Amino acid sequence: MTRRLIGLVAAVAVVVGGSLTLAVPAQAATPAIEITKIYYDSPGTDNRSNSSLNAEYVKLTNRRSSTINLKNWTLRDKANHVYKFSGDVKIAKGKSVVIRTGKGTNTAGTRYWGSGNYIWNNTGDTAYLRDASGKQIDKCAWTKKGNGYTNC
Repeated sequence: MTRRLIGLVAAVAVVVGGSLTLAVPAQAATPAIEITKIYYDSPGTDNRSNSSLNAEYVKLTNRRSSTINLKNWTLRDKANHVYKFSGDVKIAKGKSVVIRTGKGTNTAGTRYWGSGNYIWNNTGDTAYLRDASGKQIDKCAWTKKGNGYTNC
């Protein structure tokens, strides 16, 4: 009886241990879409020209093995300036999209915020990426001017 009980306990331990190991996906540590670079201080004088505004950008990269649609996702800063991805914005596996602060014509690889003012603070800010349901997917912060950009 004791051997049978020990065998049963051992079998349960193996089953429970195995299920706990399988509960966490291998890719859980890396967000599906990752903020990979923020150029928060455009080169040259900050004169609010469209070319200067568009030199300020955020780069998002798909870290999954399939295409992800960013429709209705948002990118925002600490001051709650919000960029919302409208319509289908699909990023293929390993590909990126850049969101530029100024105005321009959207393409598959570049989106435009349409702002006439800078979004990202040179001396420190945080970028938040949220999916269509409002769940935070990634964030990236900097606390000093540095080189004018940060790799996240």
